[in-house]
Amino acid sequence: MAAPIDSKRGQNHPALMDEEELPRPRGDAASLLAKESLDTYSQDELMERVAQLEAEIARVKAHHAKAANHRQAADALFRPRGSD
Repeated sequence: MAAPIDSKRGQNHPALMDEEELPRPRGDAASLLAKESLDTYSQDELMERVAQLEAEIARVKAHHAKAANHRQAADALFRPRGSD
C-alpha cells in the first residue's frame, strides 16, 4: 500500500511510510570504516576483514561495469542518426 502524500511537499511523508519504503541513506561507509580502531582485532579477524573488503570492491567494480555498459547502450540507442 502506498504511503499518504504529504500535501506540503507533494511526496510521501517519511513518518507515514513503512521502513522498507524509506529511501536508503547513502552514507560514506568507507569513511566510517576508516575511523574504526583496528587495535582490538586479531590477525585472523583482520584478514577476514580484508577478504570482505576485497569482495565488496569486486562487487562495486562489477556494478560499475554493468552501469557503464547500460549507459553505453542507452547512448547508442538515443544518439541522433547521422552522428556516427
